[in-house]
Amino acid sequence: MEFSDAALLLAAGLAAGTVNAVAGGGSLITFPAMIAVGLPPVPANVSNSVAVFPGYVASVAGSRQDLPRGRAIATLLPATVLGTIAGALLLLATPARAFELVVPFLVLGATAVLAFQDPLRRLVGHPRDLAPRRRTLTVQAMVAVGAVYGGYFGAALGVMLVAGLALVLDATLARVSAIKNLLSAVVGCTTLVVFALLGPVNWAAVALVAPATVAGGYAGARLVRRLPPVVLKTLIVAFGTVIGLYLLWRALR
Repeated sequence: MEFSDAALLLAAGLAAGTVNAVAGGGSLITFPAMIAVGLPPVPANVSNSVAVFPGYVASVAGSRQDLPRGRAIATLLPATVLGTIAGALLLLATPARAFELVVPFLVLGATAVLAFQDPLRRLVGHPRDLAPRRRTLTVQAMVAVGAVYGGYFGAALGVMLVAGLALVLDATLARVSAIKNLLSAVVGCTTLVVFALLGPVNWAAVALVAPATVAGGYAGARLVRRLPPVVLKTLIVAFGTVIGLYLLWRALR
């Protein structure tokens, strides 16, 4: 690998780790970087999914003080793992073109949900007003859908998780972001296992990107705890909009 290619992957990993911790969508930095150094699309996507996992773990470490205590978070893990496996197997078994056309609208839709969270809550009801069973099923469904998406493609997974969870959880945005980090780490760990066993991983690219995402992920998670909620929400909405429009442009060109 050329020195310039290695430098590009290191810089992309650092930026992606930071962006994933703050808003999600860092894969839209590392995935094009892997394409730029010569990897075909599917190996680039698979290698990228493996490489960003350590950054998610670092984000969890940086935001651990905002994670809820007790069994509540543990109940979300089975849906996360099963959804991720389904998405990863779907990626390996089917052409990506149809999903590629749907992804931009999923990202833009998730961003709109977060942007208009308060009006939507008035329409569907505030989480604290929902029956416990209905609230639990809604959260599980949100997590499962996000995990399938994360296993298949993963870019903007953080935006989608924050948007969905913020709508159905009665929690601060910082806590929702911490939950997003943990679930993203579980998605990343699951895809790592599946793709390491079945996917065309380029381990040289992973070895360069993964350590850089750790530094960026921890720094980004610490930054989130210092941002006012309105600023954090604005950043996520802005980044999600940019990601969605970029994916739409890429799919239609």
